[in-house]
Amino acid sequence: QANRFKTVDVEAFASFIEDVDKVTILDVRTPAEHAEGYIPGTHYNINVLEDDYTQIALKKLPKDKPVALYCRSGNRSKKAARILAGKGYEVVELGSGFKGWVAAGKKIAK
Repeated sequence: QANRFKTVDVEAFASFIEDVDKVTILDVRTPAEHAEGYIPGTHYNINVLEDDYTQIALKKLPKDKPVALYCRSGNRSKKAARILAGKGYEVVELGSGFKGWVAAGKKIAK
């Protein structure tokens, strides 16, 4: 079960996060990237490249909800998803990242 997470496309991600009360949306990019725009409804921005990513994530993210996470292009999010899945979270990861979200014409927040 460890390291099991689902990589989905923009449409599947969008419908997965529609009900923001049932899922935790996580941006694993840097705060600077996050400030330039993010997926509406994002609950947390925890930079996966920081050494304390895992500790912060475990503290903040409720275990009883699936985590939907994304990065810029889909590389960092796979690392972040692997870590959380290994800690027992149900994780869905946006394969094309924020770039794919924007390219698909989806709304962004700032």
